Amino acid sequence: MTIIDYNLGDLERISEKILNHISYRKIIFKGDLGAGKTTLIKALVKKLGSDELVSSPTFSLVNEYELEKSKIFHFDFYRIENEEEAYDIGFEDYIDTEAWVFIEWPEKIPNLLDFGHHCIHISFNEKLERILELK
Repeated sequence: MTIIDYNLGDLERISEKILNHISYRKIIFKGDLGAGKTTLIKALVKKLGSDELVSSPTFSLVNEYELEKSKIFHFDFYRIENEEEAYDIGFEDYIDTEAWVFIEWPEKIPNLLDFGHHCIHISFNEKLERILELK
């Protein structure tokens, strides 16, 4: 699924579309700084039914959001130096749950991505239109 040239007003509709097209509760998010990964995750968390304030876990590495019957774990690995830091916070334990897992900067933990997941890549084309690709 590819969506081109969307804006903040489209995120509720896009979030619903994403959730209707996925089979895994684990999603990795790729894109440059400022591409809109955290903003999209905020919309997905809301669409899943959480009213909690969503922020990037850049320094804490993981934020947890409550749902009625589940949880969402939101990781941001931008600041880690090596995969050992992900092991240190118990990353594997989070992955082994039935919870939703959203991961920003998965490039920092390539050897830990051996589980079923989808990938959302956000980029810009030559017209500076935002492109969202779901795989």
